[in-house]
Amino acid sequence: MVRALRLERVVKRYGNHAAVDEIDLLVEQGEFLTLLGPSGCGKTTTLRLIGGMDRPDSGVIEIMGRRVDRLPSYKRDTATVFQSGALFPHLTVAENVAYGLKMRGVSAGEIGPRVNRILDIVRMGGFSERYPAEMSGGQRQRVALARAMVVEPSILLFDEPMSALDLKLRLELRTEIRRLHQELGYTAVFVTHDQSEAMALSDRIAVMNKGKIEQIGPPIEIFEKPASEFVYTFVGESCSLELPHQAAIGARGRLFIRPSNLGLVNGAGAENVLMARVASIEYLGGIYRIHAETDHGTIFFDSAKAPTVGPDHMIKIGWKSADATYFPLS
Repeated sequence: MVRALRLERVVKRYGNHAAVDEIDLLVEQGEFLTLLGPSGCGKTTTLRLIGGMDRPDSGVIEIMGRRVDRLPSYKRDTATVFQSGALFPHLTVAENVAYGLKMRGVSAGEIGPRVNRILDIVRMGGFSERYPAEMSGGQRQRVALARAMVVEPSILLFDEPMSALDLKLRLELRTEIRRLHQELGYTAVFVTHDQSEAMALSDRIAVMNKGKIEQIGPPIEIFEKPASEFVYTFVGESCSLELPHQAAIGARGRLFIRPSNLGLVNGAGAENVLMARVASIEYLGGIYRIHAETDHGTIFFDSAKAPTVGPDHMIKIGWKSADATYFPLS
């Protein structure tokens, strides 16, 4: 496969703070890569360095084999879909989408057909004469997506484009972005703090923390084989138990397990059993979430059936050893 993007030992500092701290990254052509992490982890700064909105203090950035880290944004073959959409309010949908083509010197005779085609692809073909104020947030983001895609960049950059939308619109746009990637095969670098977006959209996920990439891999690998405590706790729901000693490692540490792998034990049969006191029970629509206190920490798990126990009842919680991950205390 053709390498669309390469970052080598890229650093960006603000004063004494390293927002991006010597990261390496490779993205293949046609790949959808997500930078996932909490606020302040460096994911948006990394995206801005790729797009040329910021310049690195050191390191190499290549797009399609061409070094670009000292080039301004308009000389890089990228286009960005911003969180706000950033549409021009005084221009129609068609004029907004055509703007990038005009800036690139595309002939007037070619602009119209390309605009109409991309609007049809994002299912906004009947909105060409409308203005941004006349559309919903989700429709404006579709137009922003069309404006970025119409110039056919080597890399399409997404700066948390769904964070300002309500849940229904986020799910609709998420489905649309995935559909377009599958149909058109564009290369994408997507930034989000929402793990469900990352899981649903990505070929690979790079989990970032404190300016570094903690782990990179397919969504299933990130979820099922987290490389660190941070990745385990950030991606998916998890419970942890602090244990005084783990025989295989010979150290104190924390045992992490997904709530979906925990359950009530009646009698024998479970590989691991722990006594716990029910602290509270929540009804979450179709499932009941049971919070329980143990001698090693507080945990929770879900039950499809209404529990027959209540607060302060003692219960046995069990799990399989293969479903748990142990990290020694540092």
